[in-house]
Amino acid sequence: MFRTSLRRFVPAAGLAAALTAQAQTAPAPAAPDPLDHQAKVPAVSFESSFARYRRLAEGAPIAWREANDTVTRIGGWRVYLREAQPPAAAPAKPTP
Repeated sequence: MFRTSLRRFVPAAGLAAALTAQAQTAPAPAAPDPLDHQAKVPAVSFESSFARYRRLAEGAPIAWREANDTVTRIGGWRVYLREAQPPAAAPAKPTP
């Protein structure tokens, strides 16, 4: 049994090695010589991570009584609880 497995493995390994060798990318272009002070190199650029940052716009603050009255009018904490719960599956109809 071991020899049968080995006979299948060797050709498969050779095929895998050939495909891997073929999948290699072309070599990268030669880098400029670091010892040549006249070598052409790309310009260095820098962009800060915060350059495109936009501050989150905050809403106008409201009085705490007004916020509490709004929550009470909506239905209180139970409404928020229902929003957080996934919808219940419909009960299965009994078969006659």
